[in-house]
Amino acid sequence: MAAMVFDTDGVITDSARVHAAAWKEALDAFMDQHPPPAAENRRPFDIRGDYLAYVDGKSRLDGAHSLLISRGYKLPQTAVQEVAAAKEKLFTKRLRDGRIEAYPGTVRLLRALHGAGLPMAAASASRHARELLTAAEVLDFFDALVDGGESARLGLPSKPDPALFLEASRQLGIPPARTAVAEDALAGVEAGRRGGFGLVIGVNRTATADFATQLRQHGADVVVADLADLLDEPKD
Repeated sequence: MAAMVFDTDGVITDSARVHAAAWKEALDAFMDQHPPPAAENRRPFDIRGDYLAYVDGKSRLDGAHSLLISRGYKLPQTAVQEVAAAKEKLFTKRLRDGRIEAYPGTVRLLRALHGAGLPMAAASASRHARELLTAAEVLDFFDALVDGGESARLGLPSKPDPALFLEASRQLGIPPARTAVAEDALAGVEAGRRGGFGLVIGVNRTATADFATQLRQHGADVVVADLADLLDEPKD
């Protein structure tokens, strides 16, 4: 591969856990005030399962919409906006209260690829991507960054549409077929596959065989538990 594009949350930084916690608080509070129509949908947000299935890799509005639909709601756009806004407020507060770190294995790979002169881009649906990468002291590794703000400005659709990754590839000046993508979200690996990227790497932070299988089913060519595994022998 002649270039590489990295998702941010859960691939470069450990911010996915903070996003998930904010989504949980926002959705659970909304359901307390507006219980879902069906009793079986009146269950708390699951930090792992619901986050990975409905919101990981998507914009806030798309994530809120997916979550509410999963609970059986048929709601106006104002409800989607309410949940999305509450999540943003909670996430921003958590950013102020704690430090976001880059995964050590990812940093190892970034250093190796940077040393080899490989062009790299970061791509994220989050408007906080630049802030997160700066705080984690890894922004300088990247030749391009496509974040949620730029995505909104360009009118790019959310994953699993490949538009975000394709824009990152365009900014690097390397065709998708010669570019690798690293993603931890099912929607993200599907986006990499749809975009015709030469290598789609699924990052399985759950350490479960079931999720590794799902990553492959959605388009991952290889699945690793940590990106540093790519420097050695890849393994699940």
